[in-house]
Amino acid sequence: MRAITVSFLFLAVTACSSGVVTGVPSFPSHSHSSVATATPSPGQSALNQVSDPRQVTGKITGPCHTSDNGMLPDPRCTPGAYDPAITAAKLCAPGYTTRDYRPPVDETEKAKRIIEQAYGQSQDQHGELDHLISLELGGANDLSNLWEEVGPIPNDKDTVENTLHRWVCETTGAAAETRLHLAQTAIARNWQTALSDLDVSV
Repeated sequence: MRAITVSFLFLAVTACSSGVVTGVPSFPSHSHSSVATATPSPGQSALNQVSDPRQVTGKITGPCHTSDNGMLPDPRCTPGAYDPAITAAKLCAPGYTTRDYRPPVDETEKAKRIIEQAYGQSQDQHGELDHLISLELGGANDLSNLWEEVGPIPNDKDTVENTLHRWVCETTGAAAETRLHLAQTAIARNWQTALSDLDVSV
């Protein structure tokens, strides 16, 4: 067993013959609770609630494994997280932008390297650091909601995110909040089936 220190990340990584990689990032660990937004399907964890505008938080412990040729994250490592303070009323308000919630590039670059370590991904795979529950659906910046999606940029998930945002904002009040809750759960479970699961058309 050997300890490797990556100074610019203040990241302690322990590697052993089993291939288990544990990352302890320098990101702040905000108090957040694991909250079941729906009964998790087999292999699916409950979503986390985290309020972390403009910063990456949390930690991720490997080994993690993508599925479907890198299109889906590991539900144990990346179950999804949302900010309960970002309501449908706020997301759907005229002029609302996710720009003020997104972390700066230096933090997302650190996060990407931490995630690559946990998932055993090479830095030359040219994946996109992605919010599993997108910011336009109230997703958090916590490492439990971030993963590196392989493939072209932009990708098909962007269409799903935009469509679900429009679907949420087609209505108001309690109905919009319910739709947001359903959209967050569906996209975290499997973004590829989220639209069909909710019977939403592009």
